[in-house]
Amino acid sequence: MQIKEIDEFKNYLKYSLNYSDMTIAAYESDIESFYIFIFAEGIDIDDVDLPIIRNYLSVQLANNISKRTLSRRLSCFRHFYSFLVDKGYVHENPFVFVHSPKKDIRYPKALYLEQIETLFQRNRERSDHLILRDQVILELLYASGIRASEFVNVKIQDIDFRTRSIRILGKGNKERIVPFSKSASLTMKEYLSDCRPLLLAKNKKQYNVEYFVLNDQGKKLTTRGLEYILKNIEKLTGCAYDLHPHLLRHTFATHLLEGGADLRVIQELLGHESLNTTQVYTHVTEESMKAQFVASHPRAKKK
Repeated sequence: MQIKEIDEFKNYLKYSLNYSDMTIAAYESDIESFYIFIFAEGIDIDDVDLPIIRNYLSVQLANNISKRTLSRRLSCFRHFYSFLVDKGYVHENPFVFVHSPKKDIRYPKALYLEQIETLFQRNRERSDHLILRDQVILELLYASGIRASEFVNVKIQDIDFRTRSIRILGKGNKERIVPFSKSASLTMKEYLSDCRPLLLAKNKKQYNVEYFVLNDQGKKLTTRGLEYILKNIEKLTGCAYDLHPHLLRHTFATHLLEGGADLRVIQELLGHESLNTTQVYTHVTEESMKAQFVASHPRAKKK
């Protein structure tokens, strides 16, 4: 869908606000879904009002679009219409008067320490040529808590083995330094010496060779490729944990909090803009305590 104001908005997000390509694509998808709706109703962008927005929300809920997704879309539309007002495309922003639907509380899932140890051990027992590459993925995601998009963009020059830290360029091009564990460091060095050269040899044109973790063709790993690898690790290890990059990120944060780490330190390590985003992990540990209480206390199960 080629629409002038959407293209201008995308350029504004990219060049004025330094939003990532992934975030801009999500904005574009949300806005296009709204355009499709109003065009089908025969409505122009400057004629959108509260009844039309409520109708849009009702239709989306009827189509099983989650409240969480609708809240994200409303935030996107609010931002977009603010841009349209500034550019003179519309007279007012009707979304400033719309409240987001109350979201169902969804706490992030995290693995238990025993599950992490089992996963690492079973992956180590593999005998194929990608065992070290996959072990680095598991250990570094768990040891650093970085996002999938940050992980695939780590370059060798970003890693400092002396201080055991990585320079990460996060959301909004904000830089932070993230430490990693001794165990991860040993695996990373082993991968660099024994596995990465073999993968790199498959890359005949030597594209993107500066990136730390490579795919099986010796090229830069993508976030989709990272997700595929984790699913394949599940099959190879028999650990049916529904592995995903964010699951290891959640586990990293939860284990830090359970170990006594300060919430603001965890916020900084995760690269969260707001402490409110990080506070969700306090609920995760409360749920974990309840589950362990029920499983362990002799009278917890008494009917």
